[in-house]
Amino acid sequence: MIKEFLQLHGEYHDDKYFKDLTTLKMGGHIAHFVMPENKQELKVIVNYLKTNRIPFKVIGNGSNLICGESEYDGVVISLKKLCEYKIEGDEVYAEAGVMVPALASVLAKKGYSCLEFASGIPGCIGGLVYMNAGAYKGCMADVVTAVEVLKDGELIWFNPDELNFSYRHSIFHDHPRWVVVSAKLKLTKKDSAEIEELIADRLRRRRETQPLDKPSAGSCFRNPENDFAWKLIDSIGYRGYRIGGVCVSEKHSNFIVNEDNGTAEDYLNIVYQIQDQIRDRYGIRLVMEVEKFNC
Repeated sequence: MIKEFLQLHGEYHDDKYFKDLTTLKMGGHIAHFVMPENKQELKVIVNYLKTNRIPFKVIGNGSNLICGESEYDGVVISLKKLCEYKIEGDEVYAEAGVMVPALASVLAKKGYSCLEFASGIPGCIGGLVYMNAGAYKGCMADVVTAVEVLKDGELIWFNPDELNFSYRHSIFHDHPRWVVVSAKLKLTKKDSAEIEELIADRLRRRRETQPLDKPSAGSCFRNPENDFAWKLIDSIGYRGYRIGGVCVSEKHSNFIVNEDNGTAEDYLNIVYQIQDQIRDRYGIRLVMEVEKFNC
């Protein structure tokens, strides 16, 4: 029944694994996987699943997600096909599945400053809005002018002051069944070459300082107030620490990388050890930036 319904409203698969859908490259089989072609199909699917009390998970590029190895007996909805964008005056409208590095590049070529800070984050618009992602002293809260949300069965636009943005947080953390469908971002006209040079410089810095050649979910922990997670991790001697196929990166100790077919259990065992030791030594609670699912 579920399979037949989903086949009518998107591209359906029953042979997908989280390890193939996340940048960390780990996670088990998914009972039902669907990619709606547009936001109306997304609305129909989500409303059907909620009405019938069928568990579901909405994902984008899977770049901030750690998933367990057990089978997920629900529906995973991928937003990758919601990838339309258009420039409207001094704003850009972008659907949730638009990849941020690609959009930043397009805007730069057209002389629009907006997403330089996020040009190296391998995520999509929906995910970056959800977590108020940021880098280089910039974040999504700085550029978002409106967000379209699937809330209680309807598509509704939210203003920035309704989104409860704070450090790596938004209102969507408190309402996990709401779905970010699209967003509008403010644009500033600048010289194309200047913007592209800034993006290139930041990408070079990322390559030099982060283990981009290995599967990861990006920074594992949020930075505590007035400190850096990587410094705290170094102070307890965990740079290079390994459990199973997972280890703390030698290049950047706030990255936990999947070196050799690691599991979510390996990853989380390292996380919990780091959290315990830093709490015991410094009285600081390190909060995970990576989202856990089906673990």
